[in-house]
Amino acid sequence: MRILTGVLASSSALLSGVVGSASAACARLAFSRVSYGRAYPSSMPAAACKAAASSSAAADADAGAQKPWLFVGLGNPGRMYKGTRHNVGFEMIDAIAEAERISVSSKQFKAIVGKGLIGDVPVMLAKPQTFMNASGESVGQLVAYFKIPLNQLVVIYDDLDLPFAKLRLLPKGGHGGHNGMRSIIDHLKQSRNFPRLRIGIGRPPEEMGAISFVLRSFSKQEKEELEMTFQRGLQAVRIMVREGFNKSATFVNTPQPLEMLNRCKSPHIASKRRVDY
Repeated sequence: MRILTGVLASSSALLSGVVGSASAACARLAFSRVSYGRAYPSSMPAAACKAAASSSAAADADAGAQKPWLFVGLGNPGRMYKGTRHNVGFEMIDAIAEAERISVSSKQFKAIVGKGLIGDVPVMLAKPQTFMNASGESVGQLVAYFKIPLNQLVVIYDDLDLPFAKLRLLPKGGHGGHNGMRSIIDHLKQSRNFPRLRIGIGRPPEEMGAISFVLRSFSKQEKEELEMTFQRGLQAVRIMVREGFNKSATFVNTPQPLEMLNRCKSPHIASKRRVDY
């Protein structure tokens, strides 16, 4: 009887270890690298994943699996808005997705969403499809469903009050007249305690209204300059998930030599009149 008990205990421990390993593998597969719609092949059968997930759901809940970072780029859906100033948030998400080989193609909670890894850190990329002024409808649902901590929600959007192609990364703040950010704050129960990566699009000419300006496309030269901005933003995102927000903010917010030179050449700073856009 003593021998039989020992065999049963050993078998139980072995089974527990197998199920645990399978669960970990399946959890990782949920945020696996993909190359625009084609996932890398996995040796984990679907049936095994389903069984492991079912067996260990309670254990995972108690252990508290690592929550992904959620990067949300703001913009307007549709071909007519592609490439406009108001859509640089979408373009930043596209740059991250391409560099990290994350397919942003599934539709969830009024957004196009992609899941993947940056290094070993799970991330989600999202582009709300609600139109700019209702961005919070999508973001609020994504945060609630996936239980994203607010300090791991990063909203990327255009900013009239920043010089063109300049980045600014802050841990929290108001909406600054940006209707997309206003909507997000409203749907997060007025919480402003989430990071935001602002991309400068400059101020409109005096004769042009803010709305007309943000819906205008970029020139060829501006597009080339923005590519450098997106590369810098990509580096900031990588630093953030691997080394923490503070180090990323230092990287982004420390003026570069060219920025310092441009500041010295500029005779004045344009007035910052609050506008909603």
